[in-house]
Amino acid sequence: MDLVTIDEIRAAAEMIRGTAVRTPLLPCTWAEAGRPLWLKPENLQPVGAFKIRGAYHAIARLGPDVGGVVTYSSGNHGQAVAYAARALGIPAVIVVQDNAAPVKIEATRALGAEVVVVPLTERESVAAEIAERRGAVLVPPFDHRDVIAGQGTIGVEVVEDLPDVDLVLVPVSGGGLISGIATAVKALRPGVRVVGVEPELSADARDSLAAGELVHWAPEQRARTVAEGLQSEPSELTFAHLRKFVDDIVTVSEDEMLAAVTILARRSRLIAEPSGAVTTAAYLNRGADLPAGRTVAVVSGGNIEPDLLRRLTA
Repeated sequence: MDLVTIDEIRAAAEMIRGTAVRTPLLPCTWAEAGRPLWLKPENLQPVGAFKIRGAYHAIARLGPDVGGVVTYSSGNHGQAVAYAARALGIPAVIVVQDNAAPVKIEATRALGAEVVVVPLTERESVAAEIAERRGAVLVPPFDHRDVIAGQGTIGVEVVEDLPDVDLVLVPVSGGGLISGIATAVKALRPGVRVVGVEPELSADARDSLAAGELVHWAPEQRARTVAEGLQSEPSELTFAHLRKFVDDIVTVSEDEMLAAVTILARRSRLIAEPSGAVTTAAYLNRGADLPAGRTVAVVSGGNIEPDLLRRLTA
């Protein structure tokens, strides 16, 4: 299988320039002694998550004659597709699972997209049917070379801003984010360790990497975690990238994720959803399982339900 290349990622960086924010690396004064930590705050993107990078790149590459785009999403990719489609003057339909955070659904509608809400197990088939019926292009959330290349621009920025980085922690769901980041980091700094982080209740990628083949968890198993943005499973394409470029995957508990949301809000003044806080949770609770050294944790998104945020920061 042909994997995404660093040249594709560099080309994506040029295409998304001016649309996606080049987020900084934020040093953490509360990091452990001897294990300095920087946060890559993708929650500061226009749609509150890293997804704008891959979505805009994929849609922009379709050209001006595309009649519309369709996707399926737990929320953040849907917002990103809606944002990119509006910017490019293209109609968009977003199929969202019924356990998606209401704040994400409302934000997607506010961006002008048509939103269709279905059960988690039906979102891909419904999206494919709508795309075929309307003659639109399906832009999946992770199983797409252009999406992976767009997400990989994060890895380029990390290495440019911290050339002596030792470890990059990345959330894992369908695998598009870590596929792109790991591809870029390993091409530019082969000795840097790239470690994925999953919820314990949705750890199919960890099991797959350990087994050397895709291990499927039932959707209802993956749906147990509060991190609704991490309930997808890798595709053949993303798993091929994981096997080649990712060094390990660790898991964190629900309580550890939620505590990390609180720490990011109180100590770094960053609003993160549970999916975006998994890497911080791993840094704080899995030190014995992680390589030492200069660490970057990708904070992938900040679209948290207001009531949950209030409870965690009260």
